[in-house]
Amino acid sequence: MARTFPLHTHVLALALGLVLLVGGLLAFIGQQLAGNMLSAVAEDQSLRINREVRGSLYHLVQPADMALRLLSEDALADAATLDERLRRLPAARAALAGSAALSSLYVGYGDGQFFFVRRLAGEAERARFEAPPQTAYLVQSIDRDAGGALRGRYLFLDAALGVLAQRERTQYPDAFDPRRRDWYRDAPQNGELLVTPPYPFFSDQQVGITLARRAGNGSAVIGADIRLHTLGAVLARQKVTPGARLVLADGDGRIVALDDASLPVAAPDARGVQRLQHLQDLAHPAFRDQGGLIAEARAAPGGTLARKRVVDGEAWLLSATALQMEHVDASFVVMAIPEQELMAGALHQRNVALVITVLVLCIAAPLTWLLARQIARPMRALAAEAEAIRRFNFAPVGAPRSRIREVEVLGETMDGMRQTIRRFLELNTAVAGEPDFDSLLPRLLGETLSATRAQGGVLYLATDGHLAPVATLDGEGHPLPDTASWAATDAEAGEWMHARPPGQIAQAARALDALGPLLGEALAARAVRSAALTDADLVALGLQAQANALGVSQAIAVPLINRQGELVGALLLLLDAPADDDRLAFISALSGLAAVTLEARALIAAQKALFEALIRMIAGAIDAKSEHTGGHCARVPELARLLAQAACEAKQGPYADFKLDDNGWEILRIAAWMHDCGKITTPEYVVDKATKLQTLYDRIHEVRMRFEVLKREAELRCLQDILDGADADARKRLRDEELVALDDDFAFVARCNQGSESMADADVERLHRIASRTWTRTLDDRLGLSHEEAARRQAAPAALLPHPEPLLADRPEHLVPRRTDECFAADNRWGFRMQPPRWRQNLGELHNLGVRYGTLTEEERYLINAHIIQTEIMLRSLPFPRHLAGVPEVAVSHHEKMDGSGYPKGLRAEQMSPLARMMAIADIYEALTARDRPYKRGKTLSEALSIMARMAREGHIDPALFALFLRSGAYLAYAQRFVEPGQIDAVEVDALLDGQEIGQPA
Repeated sequence: MARTFPLHTHVLALALGLVLLVGGLLAFIGQQLAGNMLSAVAEDQSLRINREVRGSLYHLVQPADMALRLLSEDALADAATLDERLRRLPAARAALAGSAALSSLYVGYGDGQFFFVRRLAGEAERARFEAPPQTAYLVQSIDRDAGGALRGRYLFLDAALGVLAQRERTQYPDAFDPRRRDWYRDAPQNGELLVTPPYPFFSDQQVGITLARRAGNGSAVIGADIRLHTLGAVLARQKVTPGARLVLADGDGRIVALDDASLPVAAPDARGVQRLQHLQDLAHPAFRDQGGLIAEARAAPGGTLARKRVVDGEAWLLSATALQMEHVDASFVVMAIPEQELMAGALHQRNVALVITVLVLCIAAPLTWLLARQIARPMRALAAEAEAIRRFNFAPVGAPRSRIREVEVLGETMDGMRQTIRRFLELNTAVAGEPDFDSLLPRLLGETLSATRAQGGVLYLATDGHLAPVATLDGEGHPLPDTASWAATDAEAGEWMHARPPGQIAQAARALDALGPLLGEALAARAVRSAALTDADLVALGLQAQANALGVSQAIAVPLINRQGELVGALLLLLDAPADDDRLAFISALSGLAAVTLEARALIAAQKALFEALIRMIAGAIDAKSEHTGGHCARVPELARLLAQAACEAKQGPYADFKLDDNGWEILRIAAWMHDCGKITTPEYVVDKATKLQTLYDRIHEVRMRFEVLKREAELRCLQDILDGADADARKRLRDEELVALDDDFAFVARCNQGSESMADADVERLHRIASRTWTRTLDDRLGLSHEEAARRQAAPAALLPHPEPLLADRPEHLVPRRTDECFAADNRWGFRMQPPRWRQNLGELHNLGVRYGTLTEEERYLINAHIIQTEIMLRSLPFPRHLAGVPEVAVSHHEKMDGSGYPKGLRAEQMSPLARMMAIADIYEALTARDRPYKRGKTLSEALSIMARMAREGHIDPALFALFLRSGAYLAYAQRFVEPGQIDAVEVDALLDGQEIGQPA
């Protein structure tokens, strides 16, 4: 629950919060305005930096471009020998002196010659080329000797262009051909300037650009290298804040210059070649993962991009501005500024505004506190009254006085609400606590009269266009005089909402159009109506004597409407004075409660009736499925009830403390009715199988026809032999002997088919000898078959006709495979422990006739036993309410045994509830005494109980419960109602129990 505070605290908090909000808004708005102004300044600064860098770059390129223009028309471009070129060195020196950034000039000639002039500015450069100490310039030359061969050499010159030393470089011409360099190949033919993208110079690793222009003669190209290191100093001078970082990058995001000269611009790649670093390679948080920044800036309008990003908790303003120059590829000035540094001034102004706000709060807080306490005092009294109501303490309290109108009205309303809630809760508690629908109607009326302080009332229920009184009471809770004939019987009141009212209620019913003015108007308007009682009202409702006895003259008619807008009844409240508006509003609210209560209880009763009907319908369908087991599902519930009643009445023994409440009885009843619901999936021919060869029909007729065929074949062989000249008398004697043997063999097969006697080994051997007889089949046995049977016959090839067939056989087509959904894993969620046979059906004739006892094969017995699996699955799929959650366990466990050898789960005694044990005894006793089984006669009581006594001793059923079943006489009470008189014989109960371990708890 959220923490709460007093009203004066809220008033104080509201006032202080308002001051704080205004002060905070002013500080926030000031900060935002300052921040926007600073952001604009930063943007202007970015544009200014762009102009500065562009100007600096222009001042680097323009002198070099001018030098190239002059040299392109100079004799140096046409010089054919080194001497001629050396004579033009002053022009080259002048060009180098004109720009500090210009590091070298060179000319590439069409015939492969090369003239390169480099300025050596310091000792480091001299040492790198091993130049003499006074060397100011280095000339790298590739020229042709007298024989026309290329010759490479280095000339070291002093400041006056005097030659200090000369060295031969024999490998130079082979390693370097100016015609293969990009600056030579890409130089425009029209003499326009070529400017390369920035790159690290091979000679000194400094980052720079190369300018090239083709000479007037068209074959020579003059080039110049410009170092860009001075741009870093320009960027450093333009930093907006100390923590800002400025970077000049080319169009591909490679760094050209940095504001920090200590950081390298280029770095070696995997092959050791110096390459320009990319923006994201900088060890700076603002540029982390910003490899695509330049591409985004290039695509942005005006080539300008600005964004804010937070890295490691620090906010940065990041911008990229395009740098446009003629002949130079697009470059970008990238700037990253810490927002904290940029906004430092704005944050200071915000803090000052907050301090002023806090000072105002400190002054206003005490004054607001005193005023708020005075305002909140009556509200605290009302809060105490509301707290008492929350604790369901409806004792009257004095209403607080206040000069605030709303508080005064609230106090009066609170008192009225307290009384209304008290009356409403008392009525709701009384009605909700009545579990019996038969007693609910008068209870509902009585509580309504008490809550509304009425002198009397009548409760009507509606059906078939009529209203009938079902309860009449005066203000003291006694029946109204002269209304005894109106009272509803328990059965009539309970059936009212889902059946027509019989008997006395129907006699007192009134048609909806004959209820008098007051009640008729209320029903027509579907609203509460209050008015004086007229003679027409009293006569129509038959209340003249009752009104006079109570001394009432007023009435309130209340229609009861359910959630579907249907009329379910009406209340007529009799008063001695007109009702005020408050009472009418309360009664209108109560009418909804009354209607919902009646509807809910009626729906519960109807649903229970529907569920009961469905249970009996399923049980009836199972019983009707076979005439031989009809009534089993109906008899077991009665037998289980008798046994449970005996256990509840036991005064001693293990079941002396056994009791069943209403829920327990309902669980037992439903479980008993539904205990065999899975049999609805069991094939009828298996349930009704009276002979061994019976499937959908008894195949003994087919076997008989085969014997008839054999007899006809014997006749034909006899006649054929006589025609062939055999002795007629001797042949007829042999025929007669064969016919007698066939008749005897068929009689034996027919006896085997009945299953009334057990089969000995000799019987099985004789059966196989008989089966070895053959008869001749001349017709195709695969014609006219169903798809399923035709598929099974594909297991064996078709025989050639005519074909000798065995008299009896187990054929491949007799084997019906089991579906995968009929097999359960050892850890199945149901807990089943039954192992199904390999085949779902084995229709083999020898297999069926060879059953040792009874008529069922192993496969068919499993089909019957598997009904309990289906019962479990069906019942577990039903959403039983919590109080009926035990139904599946009780219903399914009647085939379990106390020693754990039962099925389907192999439960032991301690795992079975008492009700489940009762179900097992009830099911066994009913099955033993039933007279409608196809495979046996009903046993006498003594026979059945003797078998059950043995089962108790062997740990199949609960011996204590079986003893109670005998001693209580429940077995006899059941037999007198459901067992044939001829089966009821004398039972020696003591003899069955005496000297045997029966009657002890399992």
